[in-house]
Amino acid sequence: MSPVSFFKCLADDTRLHCVLLLQHKGELCVCDLVDAIGESQPKVSRHLAQLRECGILLTRREGQWMYYRLNPQLPAWAAAVIGQAAEGNSVYLKPALVRLGKSESQASCCD
Repeated sequence: MSPVSFFKCLADDTRLHCVLLLQHKGELCVCDLVDAIGESQPKVSRHLAQLRECGILLTRREGQWMYYRLNPQLPAWAAAVIGQAAEGNSVYLKPALVRLGKSESQASCCD
């Protein structure tokens, strides 16, 4: 993975939100990401597919639901950038984390 392709993949707000939320939570269902980000399911799924194609995310299927997580094989520099961005931008992530917390306390779409 080249730095150019990595940063191009993260240059979109929806993709960046997804990656930083996954850094915080470890693994999330697409429906949880939709709730947290406040975008439509097709839009979020399209961006998640792009992140998967870039090699940033991995998926697993459970029934009809897709779960996403950061690729543990990311180069160390890329993982460090994501980690530092997640730690240093709590104001950017706070609204999505609040929405995610509310959706987690309610019945999940994935149950």
